Amino acid sequence: MNKPHLTSRFGIIAGLILFAAMSRLLPHPHNFTPIGAMALFGAAHFRQKYLAFLIPLAALWLSDLVVHNVVYPRVYPEYYHGFRWFSIVWIYGSFAAIAGLGLLMLRQVRFPRVLGASLGASLLFYLVTNFGAWLGSSFYPQDFPGLMASYIAGLPFFWNTLAGDLCYSALLFGSFAYLQYRVPALAQRS
Repeated sequence: MNKPHLTSRFGIIAGLILFAAMSRLLPHPHNFTPIGAMALFGAAHFRQKYLAFLIPLAALWLSDLVVHNVVYPRVYPEYYHGFRWFSIVWIYGSFAAIAGLGLLMLRQVRFPRVLGASLGASLLFYLVTNFGAWLGSSFYPQDFPGLMASYIAGLPFFWNTLAGDLCYSALLFGSFAYLQYRVPALAQRS
């Protein structure tokens, strides 16, 4: 049987991740999202490694269902037809890799580590998703210059990804640190 503080700790961590995921429904600049921060936060605070992947991935998937089936069809009706159950595999792959990065870098949650992990998450997301945009694309030549063109085209989005990861990491980690300060029992890992 779980102790009440462990159950409430789990609920608070999962709730913060879900709240961050649903913030994707608010108007925001392209790629200014909580994706990297959610993966890092889950990796830092869930004791069970599978939860570090499962909860943030589930939150991302739920928010994707709304974004790709409600929001985007209204904004981009020429591109979105029919119900979408799943988004781009490269995004989910980078998300899982970011959670792995968080498991490695955030065994101790300290400001320099969170900052470094956030920077690494942004770079990882940029490298993986732009590689995915290039691979098999008819838009980019399938050679090294084509890959570099994909990375160059993604640079404006990288800066928003970086800003989003830093902002949401500060929000998630800062909020939870404050809650742990106010309720010391939350400091025990779930």
